[in-house]
Amino acid sequence: MNPVSTPSPAVSTSLLEDFSLEMTGKDVPKLEEAAGLVPQGTRINVTFLGNENLPMRLDAARAVKRLGFVPVPHISARRLGSRADFEQFLAGLRGDGTGNDVFTVGGDPARPEGPYGDSLSLIESELLQEYGVRHVGISGYPEGHPAIGGDALWSALRDKNAALAARGLDGSVITQFGFDVDPVLAWIEQVRAHGITLPVRIGVPGPAGVRRLMSYAARFGVGTSASIAKKYGLSLTNLMGTAGPDRFLHALAEGYDRERHGEVKIHFYTFGGLKATSEWIARFRKEGRA
Repeated sequence: MNPVSTPSPAVSTSLLEDFSLEMTGKDVPKLEEAAGLVPQGTRINVTFLGNENLPMRLDAARAVKRLGFVPVPHISARRLGSRADFEQFLAGLRGDGTGNDVFTVGGDPARPEGPYGDSLSLIESELLQEYGVRHVGISGYPEGHPAIGGDALWSALRDKNAALAARGLDGSVITQFGFDVDPVLAWIEQVRAHGITLPVRIGVPGPAGVRRLMSYAARFGVGTSASIAKKYGLSLTNLMGTAGPDRFLHALAEGYDRERHGEVKIHFYTFGGLKATSEWIARFRKEGRA
C-alpha cells in the first residue's frame, strides 16, 4: 500500500467529515470486523445485487443499524420483478426501521425484469414516501456511462431532481468512482449550472490492488489512461501493487471551492475491503489532525 502522506486540513475537516461507505449483503461479517474503526452514525450503503435475495438485503440493513450506523439500502429498478416485489422490500425496510434513506439506481440488466426501467420510475411510483422513505440518493456519472449518452444522463438527472422536489423528498447524488479529479469537479460545476443544488458525494475507490481497480474501472467505463493512472498512483508496471486514494483526495481538496461546487462529501467504494478501507480512512484522518 502506498504510504499515507499528511493531508491538507481541507481534506480531513471538510470532505472527510461525513464520509459514507458501501457494502454488499454478504459483507455483514466484514462490517462487524470494521465497526470499531468507523464513526457511529456513518452512512453505509447496501447494494442490490442479482445474486442476493430479499432476506439477505434486509439482514444487511438491520446489521448496519444494529452496529450504530445509518443504513442506505439500494433499490435496483430493473431487478424488481413486479410492483409487489418493490412493496415487499419497502415494507420489510419500514418494519425494521431501516428504510428512511435509500439509494435508487437503474441497475445492470439490459432488459427490466419488471415494470421499472430506471430510478426515476421508482421515484414517480409514489411508493417511496408511502413506505416512509425520506431521503433518496441518485446516481451521477462525471465521466459518462458506457450505455447511456450524455444528453440522456443530464435529462435523467434533472428529471429525478425535479421529481424528488415535487414529492418533498430530500436527495443527494453519489457519483461513480473515478481516478481523475478534473472531470469530477468540472461535472459538479455543470450540475450546479443546471440548477441542481443537491449534495454530491464523490465516489472514491478504497485502497485495493491495482489489478482489481483497473478491472472495476474497465467494467464501469471509468477513464484509466496511463497519465491518469500515474496521477492517481496506479503502477501499470506493477499490477500486484496496492493503491489508496490519497493523491485523489489531495487534488480534490486543492480544487474544491464551496462557492462553485456546493456541498460535497466522499463516498468510498470498498470492493469488499471494508476493514482495509476503514483502517485507511482512520489513518488518513488522524494524520490530518496531527
